[in-house]
Amino acid sequence: MSDADPAEVFRQEAQDLLEQIEQGLLDMSSRPGDRGLVDSVFRGLHTLKGSGAMFGFDALAGFTHHCETAFDRVRKGEVAATPALVSAVLAAQDHMRALAEGREAPKRVGDALLADLQRAVDAASGGAVPEAVLDAPTTFVIRFSLPLDALINGTRPLPLLDELRALGECTVQALTDQVPPLEALQPNQCHLAWEVVLTTREPKSAIEDVFIFVIDEMTLAIETRGLEPLGDGPDDSEAEAEPVASHPSEASPEAGAEVKAVRPGDTLRVPAERLDELMDRVGELVIAQSRLDQVAAQSTDPHLRAVSEEIERLAGELRDTMMVVRMVPISQLFGRFRRLIHDLARDTGKLIAFSTEGEATELDKTVIERLADPLVHLIRNAADHGLEPSEARLASGKSPTGKITLAARQSGAEVIVTITDDGRGVDRDRVRAKAEEAGLVAAGATISDDELLQFIFHPGFSTAQAVTSLSGRGVGMDVVKRAIESLRGSIRMTSVPGKGSQIALRIPLTLAIIDGLLVRVGEARYVIPLPAVEECVELTAEQDLRSTGRSFVTLRDQLVPFIRLRDLFATGEARETFQKVVVVSTGEDRVGLVVDQILGDHQTVIKALSGFHADVETFSGATILGDGGVALILDIAHLVAAGQRQDAQLRAAG
Repeated sequence: MSDADPAEVFRQEAQDLLEQIEQGLLDMSSRPGDRGLVDSVFRGLHTLKGSGAMFGFDALAGFTHHCETAFDRVRKGEVAATPALVSAVLAAQDHMRALAEGREAPKRVGDALLADLQRAVDAASGGAVPEAVLDAPTTFVIRFSLPLDALINGTRPLPLLDELRALGECTVQALTDQVPPLEALQPNQCHLAWEVVLTTREPKSAIEDVFIFVIDEMTLAIETRGLEPLGDGPDDSEAEAEPVASHPSEASPEAGAEVKAVRPGDTLRVPAERLDELMDRVGELVIAQSRLDQVAAQSTDPHLRAVSEEIERLAGELRDTMMVVRMVPISQLFGRFRRLIHDLARDTGKLIAFSTEGEATELDKTVIERLADPLVHLIRNAADHGLEPSEARLASGKSPTGKITLAARQSGAEVIVTITDDGRGVDRDRVRAKAEEAGLVAAGATISDDELLQFIFHPGFSTAQAVTSLSGRGVGMDVVKRAIESLRGSIRMTSVPGKGSQIALRIPLTLAIIDGLLVRVGEARYVIPLPAVEECVELTAEQDLRSTGRSFVTLRDQLVPFIRLRDLFATGEARETFQKVVVVSTGEDRVGLVVDQILGDHQTVIKALSGFHADVETFSGATILGDGGVALILDIAHLVAAGQRQDAQLRAAG
């Protein structure tokens, strides 16, 4: 027996419906005459209202009913889908979300939203005569039966019949040919079918909407008869058979045939904490497998080695399967920002075109959840600070509509997310002046452009000339940087004055398990994320002496700067004779890491460092080795940045 809370089940379904409604409304902003979008929004509202009433969310059902009524008028041609009407329903949708989630949603707020909606409907109606009033009535013959377990699942036939009666004049007949003998009858099974003759001015879709909650499980056939006056009886000899499938997009079968709905692919909702717990167990299994592998390597028993290899294979497959389960397309995140752009355009009075690229790129679900807030800050900043008003854009020879592009692409074990705008760009002089005023840089000091732009992410740093409801208080960009670094990622900004800016976020695919290269430096062991490793070469004693003071190694006629980890970690031990250079990269940037020994590949279960080590940028976490020892995981992005700084200093000195 499932112990799932029915209210929680409804909340999950309500979130999906609200997302569907919101996306449909946003699409209507650019395609207000699209009948398919109108029907989609109406069906979403209708389903939300009915489901809310079924699960006891009466306040939500009552509030949603008014929005459904407004869109029913749009669907019938009585009201135009104006921008004001769409915006009013979007605002009302936020109130629905609060009611569904059980958050505080005062009735006075709902009443004000409904008043705004009514004003938008009145303004959009324009006194037009509804097309439905001009149409002659149509007579339908509806035959339907419910699944045997309908009563057990809470489906009641009488409310369905009452909804059909509300559509027009109808007669109902119960069909009992499938009812078994009394001794075989089960009281909780539904063996009845019904035939309903309905004369109405409503479209066929209104009949389908009656069965919207059970349409995937039932059989349903709808026949259209000739146009007749209201009150006249139907004539079976003149019937024009037109069965309607449960999914209107599918082709209708032969006339008179009953249609069995095609059930959608089975899916299973699993609470996020269960996935996290399962991932922890898989991580512990990987550690145990590593210990077993080490024991087997020291044994001469062939059976033990065979078992160790088999468990290693199974653990690897389980790990890969678990990683796939946790991966979700980033489109689930990108889709949220269409509404944000809609509201920003309204609040700033700017014309904003929003586009996305690489929506199919996949990320760990935990990473996506933690990436949402930083992206909201960055998009707000691009709209408020980056894009100019339409008049200023026209004066500078640009299109009056500013563009914001959100893109994602995979690069090795990382995903690069970029936020690009074609606005005014960053005013370097203002940033420099603000940095000097805050004491972040000495007056006249020479710094690189990249270092200058990084000041924007300093706590309390803001170049806004006026405080707005969106930005200007110096809060936000430093929060973004901390959030990205907590994901073991990095953030970089580029900007061209008058052309626009781009912020690139480098985020690891997952925060749980990675493949790593285990190395030794002195007596300590470290893990280098394997996807970042390009190659390993030997650093001879001659090369080591020749590079003293200028840490470069030549690889295929290219100079690659390298960092001696022995010096960086201050081991205090003498250099070994045979050292190795592990060349790592993040995108186009490369740097070599000098280690004493390469121990081999290692499946790494990432453990977070304690709060005492939060400021140590060189390491992104730790892992437990097969012998119970601990190895620190190197943060490649910070090491590459350190290599670049070292390279720049050497070039300046030369």
